Amino acid sequence: MKRLGRNTTRYSGETVDINTVVRDCVAAARAHGWAVEEIHPAPRLIFAFKLNLASGPQPAPRIYISTGIHGDEPAGPLAARQLLQANAWPPGVSIWLCPCLNPTGFARNRRENTEGVDLNRDYREPKAAETVAHVAWLKRQPSFDVCLCLHEDWEAHGFYLYEQNPDDRASVAGAMIAQVANVCPIDRSDTIEGRPSQNGIIRPNLDPRLRPQWPEAFFLLTHKTRLTYTLEAPSDFPLPARVAALVACVNAGLAATLNPVRPQ
Repeated sequence: MKRLGRNTTRYSGETVDINTVVRDCVAAARAHGWAVEEIHPAPRLIFAFKLNLASGPQPAPRIYISTGIHGDEPAGPLAARQLLQANAWPPGVSIWLCPCLNPTGFARNRRENTEGVDLNRDYREPKAAETVAHVAWLKRQPSFDVCLCLHEDWEAHGFYLYEQNPDDRASVAGAMIAQVANVCPIDRSDTIEGRPSQNGIIRPNLDPRLRPQWPEAFFLLTHKTRLTYTLEAPSDFPLPARVAALVACVNAGLAATLNPVRPQ
């Protein structure tokens, strides 16, 4: 699979009609029994879905999935739509899913929202309307066992992910990378984004308290979970491959959460 060579100074690839994508997500969620909540009204219309597939006396692993926080990363919302329409979730889990956190950014094909705010740097002291609404919703939810944040990187040479796992909990990173490798190249560089990496996995040693600007993952790690994954599809590869990579990664992460292994 070859790079497209479209992205030189910013993302210049395919765009999506985000309103149509979100409507499709809502329709699929409702058709398959998800609880659907509008957490911010139009024109910054943001939805959150919940599905409980728990059975028996054992507590179900709680999985959180989000995407669409950057308006120049279309693969994430498309992956969310595909996952919702396929409805092939493993039994025995509970899932919370936000299919698009930055709808106004997609209208401009820009990372930021319509006011020029990078929402993924606004989670320590939220100011943007989208972030304020999202944080308020998150605070009403229980803690999560695993959080998956779906992204793209227009500079990437292949798929990679960040694992933030400060308590050295059982990891699903290797299982996710192994499945993605079947549909998309993996960036196996020793350094990605200035951080040491191994086989497409970055495990940064970060203390959110020392960072003035928080991405969504920092808020989640501090307040809602002790295990987060930021999934980065390579934007300079064909859009169907990026969508397939994110779908494969989420499915593998869900399956591995039910049978995890220790980090290597």
